[in-house]
Amino acid sequence: MTTQTSKSDKTVIITGGNKGLGYYCAKAIATLDPNSHVIIASRNQKEAALSVKRLIAQTGNKSIEALPLDLASTTSIRTFVKDFAASNRPPLRAIVCNAGIQVVTGTTYTEDGFETTFGVNHLGHFLLVNLLLRHLVSPARIVFVTSGTHFPNSSPNQTLSMPSPEYRNAKLLAFPDLASTQKEEDAYTIGRRRYTTSKLCNILCAYELSHRLQFQGYSTQQHPITVNTFDPGLMPGTGIIRDYDLIKRFAWTFLLPGFRLFAPYVNTPNKSGKDLAKLILDPEFAGVTGKYFVGLRQVPSSQESYDRKKALELWETSIELVNLTPNQNHGYKLMLN
Repeated sequence: MTTQTSKSDKTVIITGGNKGLGYYCAKAIATLDPNSHVIIASRNQKEAALSVKRLIAQTGNKSIEALPLDLASTTSIRTFVKDFAASNRPPLRAIVCNAGIQVVTGTTYTEDGFETTFGVNHLGHFLLVNLLLRHLVSPARIVFVTSGTHFPNSSPNQTLSMPSPEYRNAKLLAFPDLASTQKEEDAYTIGRRRYTTSKLCNILCAYELSHRLQFQGYSTQQHPITVNTFDPGLMPGTGIIRDYDLIKRFAWTFLLPGFRLFAPYVNTPNKSGKDLAKLILDPEFAGVTGKYFVGLRQVPSSQESYDRKKALELWETSIELVNLTPNQNHGYKLMLN
């Protein structure tokens, strides 16, 4: 990681920025800060190219591009970082870990053999951020998009009934014991629990990274590299439930949007995208790190998300799973302090 004090242009990488929350975040950043160079990192390059054209037309900012990134493939992630490092772009100032998936029709696996929801939502972003750290130029910001579903069912923040997250250890999430889980619950419940657990992992990972960057002196008060989490609220109409059945997808697309009139936790992707962009751009958040935001409100996350032992186990096991070498991982030997 390097330090640059000049007010030069910045590069912002947004995973899954071709639609939904990521798209509107990209739009807001390109509009609010015309000097930003926005990279839409997406596995669907055809769709991403069309999104870039729309964004340029809507914002007038021509410094927007799409780069291929499949978070279900460690090879693709490493290629993305290699290609980024070989290019001549403005300094990397922000990473928005937005892309996500929810599989509820059965157990599927990534190219590397990890359970898909955990592999994409956590491991993919974990590897991407660690590999990009050396290319960040401070002051810089990293934001992990998470969800209120990481709270237990009893939480007042829980808008919809989702199974509570269940974190035992990272290897069990990567390679689930199908024989035992399928006896207890149906595929639909298992899939949703994997999603809520992956959102808990996003927060554990973000807090741990924030701690390591500060503890090892990579992030300082003068040259901060902040790491925060963002809960966009419920956003009916997005593609996160594309694996659900037809009736649920219909309700999600056409019925639930009406809840925005009286439920404050239900938002449009446009509104949440603007809030997410402000976490990246607004001077108000320049020195804030290791926090959980619901929109632009800083609030406590779940009690479990502050469990440092779980965070450390998740971090160290993730290093093994994605084959990060010591020189690729900041804080590789850091112990609890």
